[in-house]
Amino acid sequence: MGLDLDGSLESLGNSMTDLADALDRTGECVLVRFRSRTSARTTNETHLALRALWSPLWRRSLGRTINGLLPPVDVIHVAGLATPPTRNIPLIVSVDDLRPLRAETRTHLRIAQLRRAVERGATLVASSRSASHEVISVLGVARSRVVVVPPAVPRVDATRDGTDLVVNITGVDDLFIELAPQLVAFATKHGSRVVALASTGAGQKIRSSALAITVRARQDARDALANARVVMHLSDGARFPSFAIAALSAGVPTLARATEINRELLEGAAALFRNDHEVPDALEEMWTSASRRSIMVAAGRSRAVDFAPDTAARAYLSLYHEVVRGWTA
Repeated sequence: MGLDLDGSLESLGNSMTDLADALDRTGECVLVRFRSRTSARTTNETHLALRALWSPLWRRSLGRTINGLLPPVDVIHVAGLATPPTRNIPLIVSVDDLRPLRAETRTHLRIAQLRRAVERGATLVASSRSASHEVISVLGVARSRVVVVPPAVPRVDATRDGTDLVVNITGVDDLFIELAPQLVAFATKHGSRVVALASTGAGQKIRSSALAITVRARQDARDALANARVVMHLSDGARFPSFAIAALSAGVPTLARATEINRELLEGAAALFRNDHEVPDALEEMWTSASRRSIMVAAGRSRAVDFAPDTAARAYLSLYHEVVRGWTA
């Protein structure tokens, strides 16, 4: 099967590379790795001839069929901006980012691209049940064309003796600015500091607030997690909560907004809050209560296993077999 490594690029690493490595470990498929938007980087990746010419068209599900550029495969799986046409074999498209599908930032190119891919027989993969409902609603496609398989969450080392309150900010810059004064006060009270993982734009807003917050770029996520005592995951619910799950895997008690996707994936392992007034008490207990921390660490590590690369690989292998059977039936 063909797997596009230019897919879900997370702050913790490339989840498609982690998935590829896990698929190889199963010994149950012959994997053809390729990159739809960038050049091949290792000897085990297939070079796509004239990729730079076709890549812009693949963003619209147009252009040359990609299986003609690859060794023979039974199915192709992509997860990034490219949804290239295929001939006589099925295409699987993971849709991990819902932001381009939402009304407030609707990118019609992405919507038209995914609809065109589905019309040609592609199967869409959502990262959660709640995400699948949104994909079906926005695209207006049949429920049978969208399946749910969580992406692989990259492995991280266990955190030992962390001291920071690490806040991961995704799409809710203004909410963080509102919460920031009480977060800084909390950290100061406990001789700690607030470390914000943020985009370039959000980082500029935070720095201009003049609050005592250490801003780190997303690519520093592993380093920040390695020194976290508590993680706070602030998101708009448009993306799979990989960082929160990585924190659970690392044994760091985690607090997150009670969005639909977080309730589905994190409830029972992370603490969820529904309004700002719940944050101080939740943080205090997670920071100071040894028994509460012990329970959360155990529950978090148990839940994180559900999203480990090897778990994702098994789920995707099942999907690949199912899609190929349906295509050839």
